[in-house]
Parts: sequence; structure tokens; C-alpha cells
Amino acid sequence: GGTGAVPGGERFGANYELPNTTAYNETCASVADVFWNQRMFQLHGDAKYVDVMEKVLYNGLISGVGLDGKSFFYSNAMQIKNSLGFAQTEPARAGWFECSCCPTNMARLMPALPGYIYAQNGQNVYVNLFVSGTADLLVNKKRVQLTQQNNYPWDGGLKFTVNPATAASFNLLLRIPGWARNEAMPSNLYTFAMPSAQAVTLKVNGKATPYTVRNGYAVVARKWPKNDVVEMTLPMEVRQVVANPLVKADLGKVALQRGPVMFCAEWKDNDGKTSNLLVPAATAFTATYKPNTLNGIMELTATVPTVEVDAAANSIRTVSKSMTAIPYYAWANRGKGEMTVWFPQRVLDIDIISQPTAEAVTSK
Repeated sequence: GGTGAVPGGERFGANYELPNTTAYNETCASVADVFWNQRMFQLHGDAKYVDVMEKVLYNGLISGVGLDGKSFFYSNAMQIKNSLGFAQTEPARAGWFECSCCPTNMARLMPALPGYIYAQNGQNVYVNLFVSGTADLLVNKKRVQLTQQNNYPWDGGLKFTVNPATAASFNLLLRIPGWARNEAMPSNLYTFAMPSAQAVTLKVNGKATPYTVRNGYAVVARKWPKNDVVEMTLPMEVRQVVANPLVKADLGKVALQRGPVMFCAEWKDNDGKTSNLLVPAATAFTATYKPNTLNGIMELTATVPTVEVDAAANSIRTVSKSMTAIPYYAWANRGKGEMTVWFPQRVLDIDIISQPTAEAVTSK
């Protein structure tokens, strides 16, 4: 969900230049990404634009504001490592900036979100974002109340109650997210390491109903009486994401995704260090909802190899340990420390970096 790799000029870099340790990903750029994709959807009616918008909203955008609601990231790092530091990489949010465009852009976007949930074009009513609440629409000059009930993005069960003032004929278009159709992103930039065998299910009034798929939407065309109930179930597996091989920074690495949410490992849950974690292809994660952690999150755990250096700093080994991952948006709310989004799958090489002793350092 981040946008723009290069701090100088706050811009895109070369093709496939997507670093982790020096990633910029300005919060304002994520806001602009949402605006752009919303307008592209309005122009084309294609769910792929909403897929990108959703990815940004749940990840690289809301990471820009702390859970306290009053601290902000200007840039959104992809990795924090104890042995590396860069001027553009912020390990903690700040209350304000000399140029505070990001907090004010967040204040502009968030109140606009209710207008992004639904869209309408003639006979077509689009459900784009899955947010509990009630909307009053005017479809073919008839009043229609549409109610959503869900616990998204943690659960994949979505319930929609269609309640027209009088029976009304129209098409209800429910977005089937790309990630629920084995599509990590609507391009070949990112893909899932393995396809999912789980399918999306759709019912009307408790019975499976036929539907067509158009531009990423399940189209349910019918004459709707009062209080019809539509239920759609999305698979909520933990998926490993791989980058296009042209993204050199992510070669041999995977990221973790469940539903629309990307996950990271943070120092607080992993013995103070995350840059030593490996996630092999066969790693099986368990997802557990933690209502009292970080305002309520889904937490991922697994046993993985970790790379350890002995106390004398003379040798290394891999040891199996429990790993915990949290939603990326929630990192840096419990103090400063390491954070990792892209995990190596295995040890391919070792870099030996010498650091001068205190006695060897001289000053002028």
C-alpha cells in the first residue's frame, strides 16, 4: 500500500525500484493513491481500482497515523533494522512536522470514506468497501435501504440486507476482492506463492444463487422484495506473497497477507529482533484475534528458523522459535525497535560487517 520509493523529490524511482530499508512511501502519496483509484473506478467501473484502494487504506495509509490519533508518519518504512539507519526512515511517529501536509491530508480523506463504500450507475448498485452500516439510495426513483453487517477485515463473512420501499428490480454488484480470486495485486508486480483452493460463496436468503462476474464484481440481478438477505463469504487464509523477480530488494523473500491486511514482525513480540527471522515456504501460520492488543488485531504466529550469533560473536546458527506478526498499520505504537515486512525464506549468504572498537575511533 506504499507509494513512491525515493525521498529526493518525493517521487517514484526507476522501474521496480522498491527498497525496504530506504523506502519512503509518504503518507500523502497514499492519500493521493486512494483519490486516484476512486476516480479511475468512477471512470471505468472496474473493481481492480477498488482493490488497490482497499490495499492502500488498510495498510500503507493508516500506518501513517498512530493509534493515539495524534502522532503521524511522514514516510512509512518497510524495514527498521538496529544495524542500519537512514535519514528518511522514521522509527517512530511525530506529533507534527515543519511541513505537516500528511496529518491534514488524513483529516481530509477520512471523513470522505463513507462516500467510497457504494456507487450507483443506472440499474447497477456497486458495493465497493465492506463496512458495517446503513445507506439510503435512490435506484430508478425508488428508495432502497442497504445495510451491511460484518467484522471485516478480520472475518470473511459479509451480510447485506436489501430493503426497498417497494419491490425493485436492479443489479447488485458485490466486489470480489482480487486477493479472494488468487490475485495479490491487479498486475504481475506481486503474486501469491501458492493458489488457494478455497472459493468465494454467495447466497440469497440462505440459498446458493447463480451470479455472473463482471469486472471483478459478482452481479446479482433480480427483483428485490423487502428484506432480502445476501451473504458472501471470502476465504481468510494466511498467504505468502512474492514480488516480481525484477524487484531486487525482495528476491528470495515473502510477505504475509490475510484478507486485505499485510503483516509485519515487530521487535516487541520477537525477543527484540526481527531482522533474523526466516519464513520458509512450508511455514503454517495460526491467526488469533487479540481484542486487547493494539486496539484489537488479528495476530499471526508460527514456528520459524531464526539466525542467532553466539555470545562471543564468533559463530552463527539457526534455531527454531515462535514468531509473531501483527498488521503493518499497527507497528510503532509500543516504542522503537526492529520491524520487518519482507522475510527471507532461507539463508543464502552471510555479510560480515566489521565495526571499529571504541578504542579505534578517533575524533578531530
